[in-house]
Amino acid sequence: MISIQNVSKHYGSFQVLTDCCTEVKKGEVIVVCGPSGSGKSTLIKCVNGLEPFQSGTITVDGISVGNPKTNLSKLRSRVGMVFQHFELFPHMSITDNLSIAQIKVLGRSKDEARAKGLKLLDRVGLKAHAEKFPGQLSGGQQQRVAIARALAMDPICMLFDEPTSALDPEMINEVLDVMVELAREGMTMMCVTHEMGFAKKVANRVIFMDQGRIVEDDSKDAFFANPRSERAQHFLAKILSH
Repeated sequence: MISIQNVSKHYGSFQVLTDCCTEVKKGEVIVVCGPSGSGKSTLIKCVNGLEPFQSGTITVDGISVGNPKTNLSKLRSRVGMVFQHFELFPHMSITDNLSIAQIKVLGRSKDEARAKGLKLLDRVGLKAHAEKFPGQLSGGQQQRVAIARALAMDPICMLFDEPTSALDPEMINEVLDVMVELAREGMTMMCVTHEMGFAKKVANRVIFMDQGRIVEDDSKDAFFANPRSERAQHFLAKILSH
């Protein structure tokens, strides 16, 4: 579903990604972790062309992301993206937030888009809030709306960029529960997250990054039981000790 081959990216003289390679099969859940500034978010944003990269290739469902002829808007409509800060339209109701891209990008009728949005709001437990505005919801609720909005586009895969890092601790589980459910339904997912409990529960593989490189790419069991690199051992010792 997603193939990343020898991808490198730099801002001027600063190298952000160096020779990154991995593949994500249909239905796989991949957790990308590592210290702050290791290139995790940049890598995941390269997958749907939100960040350009200078060398290497990324293909999503056989479509080359870096090819100048590729219609990135069309590709992004098929790749669900959930950001750290929700990115909902504050002046629109929750229903309208879920409908607008369906209407403008997929060409669905207003009634069709609304019906699909309500169905997905129900799925994330928020149907009762359909006519509210984002500012009237908690952070956890807004993030669940953001997931529903991404799902409304019938994506072939989902990218999550630290979806719980801006949330209060009490709200994290309500978002992770939705993500766990998605994973169990077979959605192909790449998740940048520090939530190691989530990784242990649903990840097929864990990618560990440091200084712009993929240092480890292993099954979750192997990664947690016996990380090969000293850097990953140090990272896990810190993150799992609390």
